[in-house]
Amino acid sequence: MDAAFIVPVLALITLLAGTVYALWSKHVTEQAKADPAHPKSRLAADTPSR
Repeated sequence: MDAAFIVPVLALITLLAGTVYALWSKHVTEQAKADPAHPKSRLAADTPSR
């Protein structure tokens, strides 16, 4: 195996890992926003909620 094969494979694996992490992070954030018992961040605590 040479670099012409390994570099694109590693790039695709990195893109896949980044996409999976972004989707997981989005899911966790949406769960936290939907939970009324979840504490707000200190930045959001002083603003009125809608």
